[in-house]
Amino acid sequence: MRTVVTGAAGFIGSHLTDRLLAEGHHVTGFDNLSTGRLEFLAEAFRNPNFCLIEGDLLDLPTLTAAVSGADIVFHLAANADVRFGTKHPGRDLEQNTCGTWSVLEAMRATGVRRIVFASTGSVYGEPQIFPTPEDAPFPVQTSLYGASKVAAEGLISAYCEGFGMEAIIFRFVSILGERYTHGHVFDFYKQLREHPDWLRILGNGRQRKSYLYVQDCVSAILLAVEKVREKTNIFNLGTDDFCEVNQSVEWICSHLGVSPRLEYSGGERGWVGDSPFILLDCSRIRSLGWKPQLSIREGIERTVDYLRMNPWALTRE
Repeated sequence: MRTVVTGAAGFIGSHLTDRLLAEGHHVTGFDNLSTGRLEFLAEAFRNPNFCLIEGDLLDLPTLTAAVSGADIVFHLAANADVRFGTKHPGRDLEQNTCGTWSVLEAMRATGVRRIVFASTGSVYGEPQIFPTPEDAPFPVQTSLYGASKVAAEGLISAYCEGFGMEAIIFRFVSILGERYTHGHVFDFYKQLREHPDWLRILGNGRQRKSYLYVQDCVSAILLAVEKVREKTNIFNLGTDDFCEVNQSVEWICSHLGVSPRLEYSGGERGWVGDSPFILLDCSRIRSLGWKPQLSIREGIERTVDYLRMNPWALTRE
């Protein structure tokens, strides 16, 4: 296939790029490098089937030229800063919702019909059903990030209806693994590197979260692209279990061999929009033959190992 990956220099996007190239596909990466890192594309740059276009999603002429001739667009570029969304409320709208509209317009203009979209389990807000299935009723949105992804999903489904496109939408839990550059493992490791004797934890530490290793995430994406050809498909992606933040802290500290004093900010949420419990029903993607290879603990430990072996990754969040 001739593919386009937006956010190709990012955490998940760079892994997806590597896997597509390894399978013999052509990849045009598109990234504004605001959070992506060229180091993540070191392997891709050695492949003649890869090129990177540095550009912003809101630059529609450049984006349209990039997607022209593609068989499929993997749209992963986004602002993923859930925690600080209320400090810059326009960013989620511009980068996630308007950026997705730009991708769809570029596809419409060039006749590209297939899109894969990285959404989020945050679209479920604080649901009443656990594990939460794809057809769960949407609650009141609790984060600007989740709201922007709901809007983007709506645009995608409307373009599929109006212009004959095909979409696969993935609602992720938090992803872990190599090239990980933000999130709780990053924050905890960075703190412990600076002061191994104490650790500050947002909330009460009893928040329950599900996580997924990045290679398991990419495997699910590629499997669905191979097997699914319908107008709009939505898949949850996650493991069938969860851990408390306190458990994650215990695993990280044990792996590093430290015993810090724990300090909690208090409350059942670490920040506005932090859901106290996330567990998705992933039976739909499992029915295609996919299952994660790593447990949550193994994914956390691999993430810690990566950060320990690559201290340069800590220099920019």
